[in-house]
Amino acid sequence: MQTADDWIDGPHGRLFARSWTPDTRGAGERPSFLLFHESLGCVEVWRDFPERLASATGLPVVAYDRLGFGRSDPHPGILPLDFMQDEAAGAVPALIARLGLGRLIAFGHSVGGAMAVATAARDPDRCAAVITVGAQAFVEERTRTGIIEARRVLRSPDQLARIARYHGDKARWALDAWTETWLDPAFAGWTLDEDLARVRCPLLALHGDRDEYGSRAYPDRIARHAGGRSEVVLIEDCGHVPHRERPDAVLQAVTRFLGRCAVP
Repeated sequence: MQTADDWIDGPHGRLFARSWTPDTRGAGERPSFLLFHESLGCVEVWRDFPERLASATGLPVVAYDRLGFGRSDPHPGILPLDFMQDEAAGAVPALIARLGLGRLIAFGHSVGGAMAVATAARDPDRCAAVITVGAQAFVEERTRTGIIEARRVLRSPDQLARIARYHGDKARWALDAWTETWLDPAFAGWTLDEDLARVRCPLLALHGDRDEYGSRAYPDRIARHAGGRSEVVLIEDCGHVPHRERPDAVLQAVTRFLGRCAVP
């Protein structure tokens, strides 16, 4: 397994990316996973999952820190309400150009799932598949309730210090970017439906059966509105982070899905 770090000049600042390339013949010619992290995530928060994903599938994996998160530059302002589509239009083309990526399997956790869908909607010829993990499809009351409680807890100095271990002096911005965007009344009517309708490749929606930030209505709606073939897999005895709580179940579901869809 070869691992490499890169810095990419994005539209509004430098982005940090890490890639894992398995020692498999032709791996560089096959689709690459592009991982989109959660609201408080970054490359380090994925832990060992990217390497395990590369080993299990024999495919290259790229993860990156969105602007304002992890090792990437600070964000110059506040997130626009269409930040998911903005990510697909700005950061993703920069990553593709700098890293020489060809076909993609867009893979996103939580809000990153919506960015994976937005990427497939914007560039359908490039995406071989989309995989969402604990992703939202609209603003559910369970999600708002969970975020309100998380905001109350995470604004304490001890919790901000914990967040700063990953995001440095961008910790408070990262927390507010998550909570204040999702709790903004102007965001209450958001849905992923339009992007889903433009997805043509196969889509897998993974979701924990005890996800504290969203019910099964999310993966069901993602699958129902997807423009191509779609599947839902509910991970049993699992919360909002299936790839950390039940990594073997996630890897098994991903490899089976790619096999059924003949990807790559």
